[in-house]
Amino acid sequence: MRIIDEPGDVTATLRAERAAGRSVGLVPTLGALHQGHASLVAAARAAHDVVVLSVFVNPLQFDRADDLARYPRDLEADAAFAAAAGVDVCFAPSAHQMYPGGEPVVRVDPGRLGGVFEGASRPGHFSGVATVVTKLLALTAPDAAYFGEKDYQQLVIVRRLTADLSMPIEIVGCPTVREPDGLAVSSRNRRLSPRERSAAAVLHRALVEGRDAAAGGAARAEVESAMAKVVGSEPLATLDYVAVTDPVLEIPGDPLSGRLRLLVAAEVGPVRLIDNVEASA
Repeated sequence: MRIIDEPGDVTATLRAERAAGRSVGLVPTLGALHQGHASLVAAARAAHDVVVLSVFVNPLQFDRADDLARYPRDLEADAAFAAAAGVDVCFAPSAHQMYPGGEPVVRVDPGRLGGVFEGASRPGHFSGVATVVTKLLALTAPDAAYFGEKDYQQLVIVRRLTADLSMPIEIVGCPTVREPDGLAVSSRNRRLSPRERSAAAVLHRALVEGRDAAAGGAARAEVESAMAKVVGSEPLATLDYVAVTDPVLEIPGDPLSGRLRLLVAAEVGPVRLIDNVEASA
């Protein structure tokens, strides 16, 4: 596996691969790699000749300086993990290399999708995400890019970004990888104490309760109330929001019908966690 930190070098490397007729799959990450990332690499590996994984803790998408400072960084461990997972190119730039003039003057506006749910709780977050994803897609020009469904709102926004800006890149969503108790695998889980780690499974239990309620014919408010009640039963969890949406994050009317997406966000101890599941009514 080749590690590249200069944006111009990764562009030249991948341009040469495409010129030779090889397809390219991109896996964008913030590092702190885990089995969820490995599943994205596996999907890209199965479909492409060359897999490039980016490791970049993007300061633009952190709404709190303390959250950015605490984000785990260990490039040596991430590089070893990526190589073992089957990555060909690891693109690991610094903030200065990605933003040589400091914070960019021009940013990508995610529109109304960036101001709801996570966007309402974390102002500016999705503008930062959309901006860095646009840069990564421009630098690597992949045939497809792979994102986990755990960050479902991010996935929807990136799909709209590439469609609305006419980028000929397939955005592939991959299923959430979970621990045996249902907790979604996340780099943030590393910051949970053993007691908090046990409590964090309440997010998935809430989603399962909501999914069962929706399947049983409950109204949207009843589904959301059922999810909130489960989260509220855990003393270490502080609910931010629950929501019943459709697959593109529109709010469905009652009676609920068809495919749905249930969302939940909560703080468990000092750590903010999000999760979601598909549901139907």
